[in-house]
Amino acid sequence: MLKCISFNVNGLRAILKKDFIEDFNKMDADIVALQETKLQAGQHDFDPEGYTEYWNYAERKGYSGTAIFSKRPALSYTTGIGIEEHDKEGRVITLEFDTFYFVNVYTPNSQDGLKRLSYRMQWEEAFQNYLQNLDTNKPVILCGDLNVAHEEIDLKNPDTNHFSAGFSDEERAAFSALLSKGFIDTFRHFYPDKTDAYSWWSYRTRARERNVGWRIDYFVVSERLKPALISADILNDIYGSDHCPVQLCIEL
Repeated sequence: MLKCISFNVNGLRAILKKDFIEDFNKMDADIVALQETKLQAGQHDFDPEGYTEYWNYAERKGYSGTAIFSKRPALSYTTGIGIEEHDKEGRVITLEFDTFYFVNVYTPNSQDGLKRLSYRMQWEEAFQNYLQNLDTNKPVILCGDLNVAHEEIDLKNPDTNHFSAGFSDEERAAFSALLSKGFIDTFRHFYPDKTDAYSWWSYRTRARERNVGWRIDYFVVSERLKPALISADILNDIYGSDHCPVQLCIEL
């Protein structure tokens, strides 16, 4: 069994000052993917024993960034998606294993007033093409902060957020398009109707305490991996960020 964790840490240096190391060890995952690490090479001393490390740093300091820690060394790894315009912010790491690809992504946020929505849609097209190309070779496990709540069930207050970043018609349609291309939202595979299941809460107004949240962190897998799925969970008892980790267990 392969146990995978995805966690937007909202600053690795910040979360290391909390209980992150203890939580990391307790989760005891085979692969841990982090988003929004917000640092450059040499700005941390996090080096968990027994893991091979893969990093992708944004050009802009203190911004974005991704990392993967894997007990299984990858056959190969790449950063980005091969398009310079999209590869400056450290958003994607791909590991190749014998029988699958593992992709960690921190999807661009459309920002207040949807001022970056146009760029987000360009990103979606390019990134989905990238995933489809991988999928023609080996099945894909995709994880990360996808910055979209797909359906109304995926956030507490859908009625007031139809023009908010992460719940615009365009972003939701893009996620539907990804699923239509042969991919599965693993959490909804196991829990198609579960409500009040969120992975991100605003720091404002005690949102997490009141569970006024959004589900924007995912494990998405190639359709042909469906028989291998064991479980998908949201680990909302782990703190330290405005997100919580999500987990996938799969027989590979």
